[in-house]
Amino acid sequence: MSRDTLNWGDVSVTVPPAPARAGAASGDDRGAAAPSAGRHSWSGLARGADADRVVRALTAPEGMGVVITGDRGVGKSLVGRSAIAAFGADVYTLQLRSPGNGTATPYGCLSFTLARLPQSSLGSPTAILHGITSLIRDDAAGRKCVILLDNAGALDEQSTGVLLNLLQTGTARLVATAQRTTDLPPDFYWLITSGQLAEVRLSAMTELETRKVLQAALGHRVSTALASQLHELVGGSPTLLQAVVSEQIERGNLVLAGSVWTLVDEVVLDGRTALEDIVRARYARESPEAREVIEVLSCARSMSLSRLARMYGPSLIADMEEAGQIVVDRTDRHFVTLGDRYLGDIVRNWLSVERRLELRDKVPGHREEELGELTVQDLLAYAAWTLDCNAELAPAHALAAAQAAVRLFDPKFALKCAGSIRSRDREWPEGQQQKAAAYLQLGLPLQAMSALDDISEAQLMALPPRAFANFIASKADCMAWLEDRSGKVPELLRQARLRLQEFGPDTEADGLACAGLCLELCEFNYLSFIGDYAPMMQRLRDAAENTAADAVDPDFRLRAAIILMEALGMTGRELEARAVMRDIAGQLGERANVPRLRENFAWRSFNVLLLAGQWRQSIDMLKDASGRAGHGLHSGSAATDLAVGLAYVYAGRGHLALDPLLAAIAQLEVRPSLQSLRQAYAAAAFAYAQMGNSVQATIYLDRARSADGPGRFVVSSSADFCMDMASRWLGDPDAKDRLVRAAERYDRDGLYTLAGISMLGATVNGTVKDFLFMEEIAGRRQGQLAELSRVVAVGSRKKDAETMLDAAALAAALELDAVQARCAALAFDFARGSGQASLATAAHSMLESLTDAVPSLPVVPRNKGPLLTDRERQIASLAGNGVTNKDIAQEIGISVRTVEGHLYQVFTKLGVSSRSDLLGLI
Repeated sequence: MSRDTLNWGDVSVTVPPAPARAGAASGDDRGAAAPSAGRHSWSGLARGADADRVVRALTAPEGMGVVITGDRGVGKSLVGRSAIAAFGADVYTLQLRSPGNGTATPYGCLSFTLARLPQSSLGSPTAILHGITSLIRDDAAGRKCVILLDNAGALDEQSTGVLLNLLQTGTARLVATAQRTTDLPPDFYWLITSGQLAEVRLSAMTELETRKVLQAALGHRVSTALASQLHELVGGSPTLLQAVVSEQIERGNLVLAGSVWTLVDEVVLDGRTALEDIVRARYARESPEAREVIEVLSCARSMSLSRLARMYGPSLIADMEEAGQIVVDRTDRHFVTLGDRYLGDIVRNWLSVERRLELRDKVPGHREEELGELTVQDLLAYAAWTLDCNAELAPAHALAAAQAAVRLFDPKFALKCAGSIRSRDREWPEGQQQKAAAYLQLGLPLQAMSALDDISEAQLMALPPRAFANFIASKADCMAWLEDRSGKVPELLRQARLRLQEFGPDTEADGLACAGLCLELCEFNYLSFIGDYAPMMQRLRDAAENTAADAVDPDFRLRAAIILMEALGMTGRELEARAVMRDIAGQLGERANVPRLRENFAWRSFNVLLLAGQWRQSIDMLKDASGRAGHGLHSGSAATDLAVGLAYVYAGRGHLALDPLLAAIAQLEVRPSLQSLRQAYAAAAFAYAQMGNSVQATIYLDRARSADGPGRFVVSSSADFCMDMASRWLGDPDAKDRLVRAAERYDRDGLYTLAGISMLGATVNGTVKDFLFMEEIAGRRQGQLAELSRVVAVGSRKKDAETMLDAAALAAALELDAVQARCAALAFDFARGSGQASLATAAHSMLESLTDAVPSLPVVPRNKGPLLTDRERQIASLAGNGVTNKDIAQEIGISVRTVEGHLYQVFTKLGVSSRSDLLGLI
């Protein structure tokens, strides 16, 4: 047959996704469903550029088509369909799919076409070839033809021959899908290597791409944490992402809180939607042995490679890893998990209790007598497996699993594990303490207190010293959150110390000493909770240097030093605090296995750095606190989002703070955390105020005021500051007085850092008295922020433009945009008032450079005056660099006389008399 050339037109873009549901932008509709979307729309959002690449390959003059390659689930078929759909009705499309057993079924992908051929065309392979070719040409009716072939890697020999003939004769062009080009029949592989078939390789979506697709499809903000969780869950597949999101919305677990999509609870996949069809299709293709491995890992969540290999042999495990069905991590234990987490959730939901128990009994090391050798991951896996079987854990194992879950910030699982412990068990007191810790993580102090109150007096009296001190520490933590009990903590600690003295002479000395250190740390934690740092400063220093305590509790000094670091940061010793921080950071590697130590250090360090003006470093410090997210998918993400937003707000970058703050608020509104919601509302109000959005700032300010309640001092003082600053920015005449009163109170309590920050915020329109007080406080502090406060106070009091520009430079070094803008505005006013034109120009230039970063100035210059126009600035810049008037005129296309007139205006406005004076001013 002669080759028929296809004349392809230009096709620019793929079919756009379906529009969002009307009304998707409504305010606080938490029950809102996702915008309706066609089956292909999510893949279209993610794969538009890839579909365009396919279109370009199809329209290449000398090409025969394109092969789309990529791992399972990346959307190869949908990209092919989207590309073909772009051609519209002018192109005839034939969709084929090669069955899984293609080599055993001749003409497998063309079977329906064979059924349409007349008997005369079935006599030989050649007759079949000609018959199919003619049939396709007739169906195309003169139009161009594209064949879309799914699963081309399983193509049989006869189908390969027919398709090659269709391509080589120009009857059709091909869009084929396969995981790898090496999976294709040799003839097709040769066409790729010779350049006649193009290859478009699809990769899984990145986390950033996942977030963009979610926001485009759902029509509202999506937090970084949510995007990260869903990306990890679906492995970057847009098809699976759509299925998971649809299921979570249907279950009411993914809701629209305000203007942000967030999860109410952990992602649980029960396969009630299209996701189950995807899983069943994949599961059915596996061998019985591979299915059992999937079932075991579905129940166990993770398992060490050595244990799994002993059960099923290394060959099967290696094959499954190569196929991407399982993943082996790179730790010493080489833990194995399923490649797709959603697969495990759905398969586990299929299994009966009897089957789960049967599989558990097959796993070596999961018997109770072997549990002492399990790692934390194995222990949690065993506990989850047992609870999935509706069985109770042995008390010792329930306690160990609850402790691990609390350490990994998975409070709900900790409560499930501790629920297996009965009041008659000797583990009951410690189990109730783990319950209390879990309830506190959930923001439920009353329930936490109730759990501790369920421990009987007899059980308390039977506790050894260390266990008794740990109970007192747990009780003090709970009482601190309850307004009616917080003031009773000192008496609780006094009584506890008396109780330790009552232990008999046969009591272990080290146990008593360790209990005493535990109570001392408990008191330090309580005093820092209420913000009473000054009375314990010397005791904290002594505790941090108490080398004798190492023999009893090797972690005591480090824990005391972490509290000391925060106390120093609060009391104006910022440089000393950072020195202690560096010293602690050098020791943390030796204490990697101490529960919650690194996280405690990271969060207290965040506060120290933030209040010292080091907001970028404070955000970096949050990386060490990310372990809080641990075992639970979304645990701790609200705290991290809030902290990042708070750092941006303190830096005066409200436009950057808004996304993380609204994400934190959405999460906290559906999963409350102690006192954090008030702080989040206050920070959002401050961010909106910095952006000049008074309406939203007022809304969030009202929400913050209505969310009052007890809280950790660091959090409540920050919330108060943000509320007062938002009010001052909105023009509240009483806001300044509140900030000054707060500064006076902090000064009396020795909290000079907070006093200085409050005065810096209060003195935007301060008096001489205010500036003298601010300068006095700065003298009691250390570090760059203290120096900035001092220079601002001196420059404002003396109305010195040059000093205020120095302050602006200090603020710029700390990247405190709002403070820099304030200093520049005041420098401009002072310079204009004293006739210092060059300083006024420098201040004005600085203000102009901050226009985007600070849309609403904290201080508006009283008289901007007639500064340089754009043309005057252009001419002045050239003149200052030695360009003659004639050359300036030729370069910008005006007369020499006009240049002279502009320069006269420039000299007058800037107060200079020569061209050389212009250099550096423009």
